Formats: sequence, C-alpha cells, structure tokens
Amino acid sequence: MSPLLICSTATQTLRCWSLNFPSVILGLLVFSGAALAQQRHYSATNLWHVPVGSNFRSTPALGTNGDIYVIAGSGELCAVRSDGVARWVFAFHSDTASSPAVGADGSIYFGSRDRRLYAVSVEGQKRWEFPTGGWVDASPAIGTNGAVYFGSFDKVFYALASSGEKQWEFQTRGPIVSSAAIDVSGSIYFGSNDRRFYALNPDGTKRWEFVTGGAIISSPAIGPAGEIYFSSTDGKLYALNPDGSRRWALQTGGVSSSSPVLDAEGMVYLSVNTSHCAVSASGQLLWRWGFWNLSREDLFGETTASVLADRSVVFTGGDGYVMTLPPDSDGREWLWNYWLYAPSYSSPLVGPDGVVYVLSASQGLTALQRNVPLAKSSWPTARGNSQRTGRVATGH
Repeated sequence: MSPLLICSTATQTLRCWSLNFPSVILGLLVFSGAALAQQRHYSATNLWHVPVGSNFRSTPALGTNGDIYVIAGSGELCAVRSDGVARWVFAFHSDTASSPAVGADGSIYFGSRDRRLYAVSVEGQKRWEFPTGGWVDASPAIGTNGAVYFGSFDKVFYALASSGEKQWEFQTRGPIVSSAAIDVSGSIYFGSNDRRFYALNPDGTKRWEFVTGGAIISSPAIGPAGEIYFSSTDGKLYALNPDGSRRWALQTGGVSSSSPVLDAEGMVYLSVNTSHCAVSASGQLLWRWGFWNLSREDLFGETTASVLADRSVVFTGGDGYVMTLPPDSDGREWLWNYWLYAPSYSSPLVGPDGVVYVLSASQGLTALQRNVPLAKSSWPTARGNSQRTGRVATGH
C-alpha cells in the first residue's frame, strides 16, 4: 500500500507528511510561486532502527570494523553493527555532548561531563581515563601519530599520547567546547569561549590567534589549500588563511554550534539558527532553507551537514527532519527527507556504502538506505571523516 501524503501549499511552499511510518517521504521538485510539483527519482528506505538510549547530543562515528558508535545522554557508549544489532555497551554514568573519535587501532575516544576523557577498546573495555578540571564537551581529534587532542571547560587544551599520558597542555582564557581540527602539517586549530581562535604547533606552542566578537563554540573545517573555516556567536562565518590572516567574514546572524563542511568545489554548508545555508568559496550567501517544524523557539540547528559524492547535502536539525538538498537548491528544492519524530542535535554519519545513520534526541539510531558515499573533499562531514578524527582529508 502506498503511503498517504498530506500536503500543504502555505506560503507557496509544498510540504508533505507521510502517514505510513516509518516510510520515507519521496522528494518533490517545488516550483516557487506556481505550487506545481513533480516527483523526483530520489527515495530512501528505512533499513532499521535501534532504540539505544535517549537524550543524544553527540554524533555517531564509524569504527574501523564497520560498527557504529553512539553515546546516549544516560552515560553509555554503545556499539551497533551495520545490520542494526547492538554489540556491547560501555557505561560511564555521566552526561556528555562529546562525540566519539576512532583511532587507527579501533580504539574509541570521547569526553564526558564527569571531567574525564575516556579511551575504550574495540571490544568495549576501558583502556584508560584522563581527568581534567572541567566538563569535556569537545570531541577529541586524533593525530597521525595517535596523539589525542581536546579542550575542556577548565580552559585548558590537552595533548595526550595514545596510551593516555599527557604530552603537553595549552592555557586559554575561557572554557573550550570547540573540537579541534588538524591540518596536513600536524598544526592544530580550535576556538574558545574567550572569543579567540587558536593555531598551535604539534609541540603545543602557539602559532597565532585570531580575535572574534563572540565565543567560538563550533568546530573548524579545513580546506584543500589549508584555509580554515569556523563560525562565532558574533554571528559571522569566518575564512582564514593558514597564516591566520582573514580571507573573508560573512555576517550570517548565526549563534548556534553548527560547524561548516566543504564540497569538492569549495562551497561551504552549515546550519544558521533555523535555516540550512550554502555559502560560496568567496564568502557569498547563496541560499537558505528554513526549518519546516518550528514548534519551539529553541530548536536551532546545532548539527553539521554531510556532503555526498553527487554534491547533494544531508542536513539534520531541530525540526526533526533529515533533509537532503542539492547545491543549486536556491532555497526552493529538496531531494528527499525523513522525519525523526523528535529534534536532532546529532550530525549525520555516512558509511562507505552510502547508508546514512542519524540520531534523534529521544528515538535512537536510524539507518537510511542511500547509495551515495561522502564527497571526496577536504572536509565533507562532521570532524572531517566518518571516524571523526578531526583530520583534513588528503589524496583526493
């Protein structure tokens, strides 16, 4: 039986809801002002759903063995096989907004609001924990040498060896929730609530700092020429050159923690408050796509998009939708979407086979069948890659 679609043409935009849950709404090509619709040839299939906890504010990561790692707000790291079967649970009994990062040996690293960074083996056993003086909401970055980099609410940025010993620390003037990015030379970039964006050498010495007008709670992306993109609560999206000089700044009005991603042509995508946006490589706003469901004023876009090989872009947001837009959307066209029944504060994970994994705040992990993998760009998804290592991609 075909799903029943209820459609509204309010404000000259066609919106549809499927009553045959959990089927996926087929994409429609919308012609603004004409209220005409033509079915697209894009659809997604709900492969499976796993209710692994609730209160998700972190983003899933893909393990080296193909497992998906998610962290529930109840204080559990869960490993789920690619067929939707739960493998194991590691309980740490604390809330967190940190997302897991996967090392070359399969170890999983994440921070917690019990003021610790954890390392867990691929079998779900604790390898070690490292105490800090504050919450660790930032997600760790992993260097090519296995070093683990992260900041804490104690205003300190840490570098640990893969065995858990501290290598060095760097003091800032504010709590750090921005997750670090690592370029091809091993330089490390992150923002702080002290309104400064920092570049550190691999030995922890400061290369430069860039001052903004607000706290930096989003995470940076790195372009193919070493340029750095990040947003600040001063309402701007910044692009810096590798030497720390400003390339451009775009006034977006955004104050959320959504982080930018890049396609292979240099376009930048991020969520700005209650819209998904595309920005040109030269810093021009190309389009905005407004959220569909705004039942509460606090449902901002906190998540990071994923760019696919066909240049379509997968967004999640506080409206509870997984939304896929083409690069030439111009704010009028969408390809397919899926309703998660609850807001999403978690960025989408795209597997090598194109399967899209998404978390909602209260409904658990859902796998959507698509056949398009990540784009071969320097920074196509949250934390740069599906393992969430925070390293720029090379070799494309």
